[in-house]
Amino acid sequence: MQRRIVILAEGKFSPLESKTANQAIRYIPDEVVGIIDSRLVGRTAQDILGFGGKIPILPDLRTSLQKQPDTLLIGIAPTGGRLPDSWRNMILEAIDNKLNIISGLHTILSDNEEFVKRAKVQNVKLIDLRKVDPEYEVVTKGFWKRREAKTILTVGTDCNVGKMTASLELHRECSRRGLKSDFVATGQTGILLSGKGVCVDSIISDYVAGSIEREVEKSTATGANYIHVEGQGSLTHQGYSAVTLGLMHGVMPDAMIMVHHAGRRVDDYGFPLDDVKGKIKLHETMIEPFKRSKVIGIAVNTVMMTSQQADKVTHDLEEQTGLPVADVLTAEVSKLTDALLLYLNQRGAHHL
Repeated sequence: MQRRIVILAEGKFSPLESKTANQAIRYIPDEVVGIIDSRLVGRTAQDILGFGGKIPILPDLRTSLQKQPDTLLIGIAPTGGRLPDSWRNMILEAIDNKLNIISGLHTILSDNEEFVKRAKVQNVKLIDLRKVDPEYEVVTKGFWKRREAKTILTVGTDCNVGKMTASLELHRECSRRGLKSDFVATGQTGILLSGKGVCVDSIISDYVAGSIEREVEKSTATGANYIHVEGQGSLTHQGYSAVTLGLMHGVMPDAMIMVHHAGRRVDDYGFPLDDVKGKIKLHETMIEPFKRSKVIGIAVNTVMMTSQQADKVTHDLEEQTGLPVADVLTAEVSKLTDALLLYLNQRGAHHL
């Protein structure tokens, strides 16, 4: 049966602060019956995000029950990934109203005695997307040396720029072309949408590369020829660079896509984000000791930009880097896919 999801985004629903909510609304809108944010009552997802249609924004959980939800999705992915203290009672209220809870936070709900006890009484599930199975506590074995499938990793000039979206859209475009493609989720939202993957920012650092290598091997075993791996963090982000490097070493990508949010000038630490060409060279250099891998295109995030601004940014980036630049949420995704397949085929990729 299709889920009926109400999203909890109290005080946070916006293009930038409610990452998990926004992607659920973009990719599984038929399952979303409402969004809780008392600041924005009466407005819709479309009003706030520019997509999502008439999904209503509601004042509280009690009101949302009129929509007959069966699931509450925690719709934010804040820095540090902790459950806001003010949300605790709302989650208990949802459990008491027999709603399953889906959480992508580092706060593991199923480790909390009170949540578990209430959920057992109400016979509902606590689904922690960031809870990692012990099978992923492995060191990388170097399976990339014999892998025939081609891996494509999205990397970013910053965190939260749209790496998951770029990987997912490139996978969908490959699938539309009849290619044997797969999407490997490495974060809570990707796992929510695809139903599989591993949340690498919850993995012990020694096992990050091994865990994603294991997930890529599972994808290879399905017969996929093109494996699009969702990137995390940013190699030049002081807080979250470690997970990016671990992913690069676990995936050992045959090609990379750089993702850049054109409207953002500095990162969380105040460092500039304008040297896209330099960041491209850095990523290629980090892989160079092992293999030759290139950034073959740029997926540009144009959220909150006019079409004229987006066109200018695209033109400027292509002039600066000599690479194809595209907004993957438009028909332009075909331009990046063409460049990707051309590069991989020239390197002997399987094109079936």
